[in-house]
Amino acid sequence: MILAAALLAGSAQPAAADFRLCNNTASRVGIAIGYKDKDGWTTEGWWNLASRSCETLLRGTLVARFYYIYAVDYDRGGEWSGQAFMCTRDKEFTVRGTEDCLARGFDRTGFFEVDTSEQQSWTVQLTDANEQARPLAPNQPLLPIPPANQQPPPTPQRAPGGSSR
Repeated sequence: MILAAALLAGSAQPAAADFRLCNNTASRVGIAIGYKDKDGWTTEGWWNLASRSCETLLRGTLVARFYYIYAVDYDRGGEWSGQAFMCTRDKEFTVRGTEDCLARGFDRTGFFEVDTSEQQSWTVQLTDANEQARPLAPNQPLLPIPPANQQPPPTPQRAPGGSSR
């Protein structure tokens, strides 16, 4: 199954500065997020989103330009993934650092990169590959991301666990 994602920048009306994710599929999905803050790399999961619902993953003004998402379709299989490898596990988790995932007892999972263009808030929309992503409000641009099997290679200076962004 091929899945797709789209990104929404800001909103047409004033809103809280948050990082949100919307599940615009007919399936339930599980979400994990990775990011770098002043203390280093962190991955967190799982948020379980019902079909056609949204969830705030991080509250407040965004502290980084790049965030990383991994999502799995619980009902039909498939995933939204990429080439930025970070640590996860099957149960709820918060993991500091992206190095030596397996040696530390975690899974090594490929996340896709989200470039927020240094906006204060951002929304990612998960869609089925055959569905047209639609903004939740007028004047919200959509930026498509290719399906996981067509992701471009990671940009070395933005790879987690290496040099800073």
